[in-house]
Amino acid sequence: MKDVPSIAFQYGDGSRFTGAKVAVFVGSQIVTILRDDKPTIPYPNYWDLTGGGREGHESAWECAARECFEEVSLRISKADLLWGRLYKSLGQQNWFFIARVDASRQQELHLRDEGQALQLMSVDEYLTHPKAISRFQSRLSDWIAGQ
Repeated sequence: MKDVPSIAFQYGDGSRFTGAKVAVFVGSQIVTILRDDKPTIPYPNYWDLTGGGREGHESAWECAARECFEEVSLRISKADLLWGRLYKSLGQQNWFFIARVDASRQQELHLRDEGQALQLMSVDEYLTHPKAISRFQSRLSDWIAGQ
């Protein structure tokens, strides 16, 4: 966790951010979700990563971990966290994290109420997929560049 700023774990009004995403590696592959095909949501029918909007006064990491469980039934902890960065865009602040769990935990993955499908993808597949959300491709590339 040496590459994660301590502010990622602060909660309350002093920690201002809109939401958090986490690229979760299960072994060597990333958990992805095919978004619903609804014209009323951003990026309908695109491959997304787990995460979403902040609830209450939770920390950025709490937000990412909660969303991961709500979307794909996978509980992740601080021990799984590899990297995190705060991104500022269009007047909003959002966190992006990288986490890794053992490949044996693949059996825990189950798509819940959001999305059409769940798929494990290689890094290369996600980074080159024409239906992956480009800003998350860029953020994943930021982490890779720092390795």
